[in-house]
This record gives sequence, structure tokens and C-alpha cells, in this order.
Amino acid sequence: MIITDTHAHLYSEQFNEDRDEMIQRAIDAGVSRFFIPAIDSNYLNAMLDLEAAFPKNIFLMMGLHPTHVKENVEQELAFVKNWLDKRKFYAVGEIGIDLYWDKTFLKQQQLAFKTQIQWAKEKNLPIVIHCRDAFDEIFEVLEEVNDDKLFGIFHCFSGNLVQAKNAISYNMKLGIGGVVTFKNGKIDQFLNEIPLEHIVLETDAPYLAPTPFRGKRNESSYITKVLDKLVEIYNLSPQEVAAITTQNSKNVFGI
Repeated sequence: MIITDTHAHLYSEQFNEDRDEMIQRAIDAGVSRFFIPAIDSNYLNAMLDLEAAFPKNIFLMMGLHPTHVKENVEQELAFVKNWLDKRKFYAVGEIGIDLYWDKTFLKQQQLAFKTQIQWAKEKNLPIVIHCRDAFDEIFEVLEEVNDDKLFGIFHCFSGNLVQAKNAISYNMKLGIGGVVTFKNGKIDQFLNEIPLEHIVLETDAPYLAPTPFRGKRNESSYITKVLDKLVEIYNLSPQEVAAITTQNSKNVFGI
């Protein structure tokens, strides 16, 4: 059984004490593919180190995270473009709009989002979308740029059924993680109306740990709790859910 974690910040400082052991725990649990989103230029060396340590398991993305869109957005975008031109990445991400903490840089976030989508299209890469308190703003951009080159993953999907169908209409898979196990997460109430072919698994480690680890540091091995919840929702075996969601990840990332 091959499980794919399509979104994990395994270079995070929260793993500095036990990173290799944490990754080995995940591999022992059947998680052999880890897709690693970028945040900003400060994390690239740690990402490259991670890839060098686990070259058969780690697949890197490149992008500028919306919460790191600040006054220096032009320099950060130039950094992203330079690296996208320099070597192979498997997605442009995570990119998007986040209005939860601060709306100051909304226009810059929108511009950065559109710019990075264009780069993804030019390189035939998927995008991985970060959306927080910004569904309307995200969909507005996706409507503007929608064409047959637009595809990717709506990371950490936490919206309603209408928003889920809307995301899928833009050729996005839904990234399902720990939220599906929360009592107040709500997405478990309608997910059975979304065919499993539109879903990929993720952790967002070290964030959003699933029940029963909620509130603690998340790690990739905990994705089995997300898998178990989808087994329950779709009434399929763990092997079937793992196989379908891993194939979905291959369809997105090309590997």
C-alpha cells in the first residue's frame, strides 16, 4: 500500500530534533511519497537538504506563500522565477490568498497569485492553492485565468459542498487532511458526494494534526488517520483509498 502525502512542510524547524526519525515513521506506515511546498526564499536551503537526504521520497514545489507576500514581493517573486527556470519542481505552490491575519497586502497577494499561475502554465505545472478566509477572492482569480492549462490541488480544503464543486470545476483536486477528522470540521458531512477521483491526501505537517493528535505537532505518519476517515466515508478498504488517492496525486504531479 503506497500512501502519498501531497502537502507537508517537513523542513519546518519543528522537526529539527527528529526529522529523519519522523520521516522514517511515515515510511514505515506506508507513506513513501512526500510533496513539499515552498513558503519563501528563506526555506529553500532546508528544502534542498531534505531532497538530498531522501531523493526517492521527497518532491519539491516552488512558490511564494500568500502570508509571506510583503513589501519585498517583487524580490521574492524574482527568486521564485529564477528557481523555476533553474531546475525541476513538481508544482508551483503553495500560492494563493490568505485574509485571515491581515488584509493589508490583498492586491499584492492577488498579483502574486496570478503571476505564479502564469508561470505554472508556461511550464505545464500544477498549482497548489492556499486559501484562508478568501474563497471568493480565490475563485475570482481562477475565473480570470481559467483555461485547459489550469490544474492542481486546492490544499487543505475546508469549504462547503458548493465551494468543493466549484474548485473541482477549475480542474483542482481537493487536498483533504486533518480537518476531515475534526468534530466541527464539517467537510466529512458532504465528502461522500464528491467522487474519490477528485481527492488527494495531505497532512500540512507540522500543522493541523488529525484527531486524536489535534493541537499537537502533526507529522506525515498521522495521514493514516485521514485515510481511516475516508475509508469510513466512502466505505472502501484502506488499500483502495490509498491506491485511488495516490493515482490522483500522480495525475496531478506527473510522478
